Formats: sequence, structure tokens, C-alpha cells
Amino acid sequence: MAKIDLLKHLDPPERRLHVALSACADLNDVYSQKLLLTALEAHQRARQARESIDKAGMTLVDKFGQIKAHPLLCVERDSRAAFLTAMRLLNIDVEKPGPVGRPAGGGRTRGN
Repeated sequence: MAKIDLLKHLDPPERRLHVALSACADLNDVYSQKLLLTALEAHQRARQARESIDKAGMTLVDKFGQIKAHPLLCVERDSRAAFLTAMRLLNIDVEKPGPVGRPAGGGRTRGN
């Protein structure tokens, strides 16, 4: 019941993400649970900022008629960074790994 109480402020997308991440990783200790909760809160904040930006646009006109970047762009950026940092600390891959080794065809040739 304590887990449900900790998650009640999260929206359904983040609750589903909690279920998915808990199923694929060993996150049973208190530290991992708190870090996961922090990650999900950051994810929710980034998603909410993105939704607001999508409605209002990436730029706004201030009271002087100047075009400014939407202030929530910084919130979205910082929240995404916090989410990715927490995922790394939990040792959970959030991106598919690329091929192993050096990329083909990009190296220098002899004699140059």
C-alpha cells in the first residue's frame, strides 16, 4: 500500500512507466525506489511542459512585443536531463545500444 501512496501524485503515463520499469529491473531497495520516483516526477514534469509548449508554441510575445522563447523550454530540457540522469544511476538503458566498434568508412587513409 505504501507504493500506491507514493505514486498517487503521478499521472497515468508515469504510473505505467513505473510498472514497466519495475518489471524489467531489480528496484527493490529503498534507494532505487526513491530514485525511480524522482525519475518519474522529472518525466512527468517534462511531459507536462511539452504539452504546454505544444499548445502555446515555442515562442511567446512579451509585453514589449518582442519574441521570446517559451519559458517552459528550460523546464522541459532540465527535466529530461534529470530523468536521463536518474535512469543512468539506476543502470537502466533508455536508448537501444548502437553497434560495437568503430564506425565503418570514417577513418583516415594511409599517407594523408
